[in-house]
Amino acid sequence: MQILGIDIGGTGIKGAPVDLEKEDYIGDRFRIPTPQPATPEAVAQCVQELIDHFDWKGPIGVGFPTVIIQGKAKAYGNMHKSWLNVQIDQLLEEKTGLPCTVINDADAAALAEMRFGAGKGKKGLVAVITVGTGIGSGLFYNGQLIPNFELGRIQYKKKHIEFYASNAARKREGLSIEEWAERFDFFLKQVELVCTPDYYIIGGGISKHIDSFKHVLTTKVPFVAAQTKNHAGLIGAAFAAMEATDS
Repeated sequence: MQILGIDIGGTGIKGAPVDLEKEDYIGDRFRIPTPQPATPEAVAQCVQELIDHFDWKGPIGVGFPTVIIQGKAKAYGNMHKSWLNVQIDQLLEEKTGLPCTVINDADAAALAEMRFGAGKGKKGLVAVITVGTGIGSGLFYNGQLIPNFELGRIQYKKKHIEFYASNAARKREGLSIEEWAERFDFFLKQVELVCTPDYYIIGGGISKHIDSFKHVLTTKVPFVAAQTKNHAGLIGAAFAAMEATDS
């Protein structure tokens, strides 16, 4: 089964056809800069451009950077404030004429990792942590997504903990990998106070340096680096669309 996966972000909107039956699952990716301001109408037009580029006729899956409940934006994240309470799946279906499934972008990336990556076949409570500009998280129990689990929004020093422990914080403050890892270890301990996962899967650009900082982490929870890398959001969005069709 092939589905067009789309990953909407604050700076870019990416799309690619995803073949969900093969391990060589992704086609050529196409990227459009996110319009400014990133209003619903402007972003919907970009999605249409992606569809036109691939001459796509089938279902689409979309990862979107905010809390999504039944296809509706319950916040607006780093997008335009006019996204609040927009029924995104309906907006895009009306724009494109194609069936559309919308999922939180961090949940999409985590879903890809659970279906194709390091989480494949893992049971119990698995936390997929994506470290980038912020800290995204996807939580799964026996392979089933628990949506909108925003662990990076845990409060610390009157701010979200991702402000303190993300890769952006490392770059902003000029921290070494080991100095940053001490903060990330503190974040993992806060997660364990909330839910104590059976496994961590660590993704985002920082994950390629895991051998340089794993000795700093004191968590007793087993952890591994993610495998799906930069394509995770597209793959997971496509999986969400497939699973919505099957349900």
